[in-house]
Amino acid sequence: MRLLRSTDLALRVLMRLAVAGERTDPTTRDVAAGMGVPYTHAAKVVAELQHMELLTARRGRGGGLALTEQGRTASVGALVRAFEGEGDVVDCDGASASGAGTPCPLRSACRLRGALRQAQEAFFASLDPLTVADIATGPTGPLLLEISRTPRP
Repeated sequence: MRLLRSTDLALRVLMRLAVAGERTDPTTRDVAAGMGVPYTHAAKVVAELQHMELLTARRGRGGGLALTEQGRTASVGALVRAFEGEGDVVDCDGASASGAGTPCPLRSACRLRGALRQAQEAFFASLDPLTVADIATGPTGPLLLEISRTPRP
């Protein structure tokens, strides 16, 4: 299973904010530059995380992003579910994003769909006990801070 770019970025933004500490809160531009992603993509992810009440965003002088307590204790599994959606790993019904597609001829008697759904839920369940604070500790925290201080080309 491969995570969407927005899921990956959401987790990295939260991890980065988890190690920000009492320093000046980074802005969305700071986070985007430090992670080497387009500002517009980071802004969309930050807006969604703010809507989920996992971070706060303040505008203007002295503004920036800050992790909320809910964001610090959020389950990684729940975050991945929220960004990835509850859809199946495979599109057996042929309902692609464009609305065009041919349903799989095996869908009425296929056991693969159920097995893939079970594997997907096991993946999410393995992430459920982890919190944002958990994944930002140890060697990850100092590295996140170092990356954010390193100017990107």
